[in-house]
Parts: sequence; structure tokens; C-alpha cells
Amino acid sequence: MPARPSVTEAELEAHLRGICFKTGPPRRIGVEIEWLVHDARNPRCPVDPVRHREAATALRALPLRSALTFEPGGQLELSSLPATSLTACIEAVSADLSLVRPAMREMGLGMAGHGHNPWHPPQRVLTEPRYNAMEAYFDRWGSAGRSMMCGTASVQVCLDAGQEEPGPLGVGRRWRLAHLLGAVLVAAFANSPVSEGCPTGYRSTRQVVWSQMDPARTLAPPDGPDPRAAWAGYVLDAPVMCLRNDDGPWDAPEGLTFRDWVRTGTPRPPTEEDLDYHVSTLFPPVRPRGHLELRMIDAQPGDGGWIVPLAVTAALFDDPEAAESVYRVVKPLAETAGSRPAPRNPLWRHATRNALTDPELAAAALACFTIAQEALPRLGAPAEVRHAVARFAERYVAQGRCPADDLLDGAYAEESAPAPAPPGGPADAAYENELTLGKDSP
Repeated sequence: MPARPSVTEAELEAHLRGICFKTGPPRRIGVEIEWLVHDARNPRCPVDPVRHREAATALRALPLRSALTFEPGGQLELSSLPATSLTACIEAVSADLSLVRPAMREMGLGMAGHGHNPWHPPQRVLTEPRYNAMEAYFDRWGSAGRSMMCGTASVQVCLDAGQEEPGPLGVGRRWRLAHLLGAVLVAAFANSPVSEGCPTGYRSTRQVVWSQMDPARTLAPPDGPDPRAAWAGYVLDAPVMCLRNDDGPWDAPEGLTFRDWVRTGTPRPPTEEDLDYHVSTLFPPVRPRGHLELRMIDAQPGDGGWIVPLAVTAALFDDPEAAESVYRVVKPLAETAGSRPAPRNPLWRHATRNALTDPELAAAALACFTIAQEALPRLGAPAEVRHAVARFAERYVAQGRCPADDLLDGAYAEESAPAPAPPGGPADAAYENELTLGKDSP
């Protein structure tokens, strides 16, 4: 457990400002990719926890450069090291996958790129204290937390925060761009329209799940001219999810914010390490951790489906000409978004439900992909990456479609498939009402 002494509120705020937005010219890129693990012969059959443990043991013996972890529901995640170029990042992760996939096949397991498990309800296979505490915490908001923990998967793109100076590569511009472009990325790469075999009425059910959880840790921080100040306030005012404990459960007093914890010093004074751990339990669409984590993209189908969102996002952020052009494209989307934070504002709601059938998002996506395709040669992207982006743009973006539409086509082709409708649980109804009525919390 933490060994460093407790610190003051001012020291913690300075710590947050210093570590969460490390500035400089954008040079590095990374990606975190998740897959749903399933039985290779029958994806609808849940994988026994024993098989998950055996797979984890086998994969951790491989000479991987990426960090390999498993999520609470057994989702497999590869997290790349920071790379100095898009090409280097893709090559490193592809090399690791060339080891991981055959090993999984030998164990009779498959890796599926879906943003939300389309086959069966969430089933937790990891029982660490962190996940016990997380599940108990999110249960206060209904079943969405368990679904997030055990049934969702994503492609997270990690980019440098940007430079101090204003302009297309400045940290303030990149922070704002991430929250507007984020809705376009949700729409273009939506890939989770089905849950437990039935269409949900959303093209990104994964994004709906995130929207139904604790708003104090899943909404974006307030918009403003100083991202550091907004993030520091957001972190300190978020409720504490768990208190790490060597001798018992990691429970935290209900409603205790980190700021309250610092000021009261109970049940024990917090430390800087406690703050860093607290940040790891916050899940806004864009999370600053020195670099920017863009967390809104659904996992993608196909062995190399993750490459397209990585390449498009990198091109739009790290090529100066593209960054300036794309900001002009997405800036008008702020009017649709309004004053409410992502992902609970109208812009993100349209992306979640309608994806590129929404005319405004379709036009923005088409422009963004055009800009990205023009920028990729300037970033030195290899021909196969450029061709993959072009094929995706032609198959989906130019047609006003996303990967979710392929899954829906298949679902509706089956005579027994029910008509699409929004999920009917209480949490889903609350989400719809909250968005309609303009409330800020469920």
C-alpha cells in the first residue's frame, strides 16, 4: 500500500496539472486494443473462467512488446508502448498479434472485435479487490457498470497532449478537438448494435452503457479555456470508488469525494499515490494521463480493423495541416452539442443511436476521412494502411454506414429477429429521459 506521506490539496492539484498534460510537439502515439474472448467453435457459449486463466498464463509467456492484460469479463487487451510514428506503432502491435492469435487458436479460443458482447450477459471472471469494489460502486446506478466491466471492448488511441503554444497542435486546441471529433469517431466506427442476440436500437450500445454510469466519473470535464484547471477540479470532485486495503475489502464511504478525503483526512490521510490510483478509476471520453486517451471508439471487426481508427485519428491530430482543417470541420458541431458535457449531449446522442445516418455527422465524417487520407502520406503511412482507410471510407463513410450496419443487416435477415427498439431496462429509460429533459445526472 502507499508509503508516501499525505499531502495538501494544493500539492495534489499541482501534481495533477503537472502529470496529466505533458506538453511538447506531438511525437508519440500508442494504441490500446480490446477483444472479446470467445469459444472458437461456438461464440455464443461463454468461456469458462478456468480457460481464461489458462489463456492468460500462456499468453504472458510470449515475448510481447505490448502490455497484455485481461479485463474483468475476460476481454483481452494489448497496450502498445509509445511509438515515434504511426508506422512503428502498427508494426509493433501487429508483430505481437502474430504471436497472440495462433496461441489463442491452439487453445480453442477466438478474439472478436465487437464494442459490446452480442451473445450473452456480462459474466465477471476476475475477482480482484479492485473489481469487487468497482462492481459494488457501479451497481448503485443499475446494471450498466457490470455490462461495461464485463461486456465491452474498444480501440483507444493515445496521443501526445500537444504543445503549450496556441495553434493546431496546441494542448487547448487538441483537447477541444478530441471532444468534438470524438462524436464523429463514435459514429464512423460504431460497432455494437446487438446485445444478447437482439438489436438494441443503438449502433453503439457500448457508448450507451458508458452514458448510464456515474456521471461524476464518466462525463467530460466542463469546457473552458484551461484544460488543466478543469481536469484538476474534475478529479478532486469525483467520488472515491475504493480505498485500497491490505486486510479487507476496498470499500469507500458513499459520496466521499477526493477533495473531501483530503480535507477531512478520514478514514486515513490520502497520499499522492492514492490520487494517481483514483485517476485510474475515472472514465471520461477523453482522459489526460500525460498524453490524451481517446476512449470512445468501439472495437472493430477483422484482424486489422483496429488499424483504420488508429490511422485516421493520428492523421487528424498530428499532421498540422490536417489538424487545422479538421477543426474547422468539427467546430460547427459544438452548436448541436450545446453546453452539456459529452457523452450526454445531443451530438453524442445522435452519434450513439444514428451514427452516419445522421446527416450532420455523415457530412463531418466524410470531410474528416478525406482530410485524413490526404494527411497519411505526409505522416509516412505505408500503402497498405492508406488502402485500408480508403476501403473503409468507400464501404462505410461514403455510404452513410458504419460497421454496426453490417451486423444489423444480418440480424434483420433472420426471420426470428425482433424489430429494433431501444433497450427496455430502467437504466435505459432513465438515459433517454435524462437526455430529453436536459438533466445533468440520472
